[in-house]
Amino acid sequence: MPKRPARRATADPSTRLCPCGSTEPYGGCCGRLHRRETTAATAEQLMRSRFSAFSVGDADYLSRTWHSTTRPARLTLDPRQHWTRLDVLGAEQGGLFDTTGTVEFRAHYRESGQTNTVYERSRFVREDGQWVYLDADESH
Repeated sequence: MPKRPARRATADPSTRLCPCGSTEPYGGCCGRLHRRETTAATAEQLMRSRFSAFSVGDADYLSRTWHSTTRPARLTLDPRQHWTRLDVLGAEQGGLFDTTGTVEFRAHYRESGQTNTVYERSRFVREDGQWVYLDADESH
């Protein structure tokens, strides 16, 4: 019987479902934003793409999409955190013709065998015409 060619242990990440929760492959969804092929049309789309950036370890994209006044000087992602699921709970403004928006979400991750959740109401603004993450709304 002829031998089958060895299968690669890891599939092309661009063909896997996007971490943001869409039903699209990563390469055609948030991957397009990460590769600078397009920009986020809404605050929610930017928030989803930022979650995906955490999931795939793209610190450059996270820095690029952080407001210039609140962006940390250095961003280091913790390789022990594996971001697994995003639940968008709601959004206010942040549409095509808005200049500000808020997105409420829960982000789930695993670290050291433990499942954890982050809850946040993120504030977004347009800077130079592009949606960027401003900060977390601490009033809620």
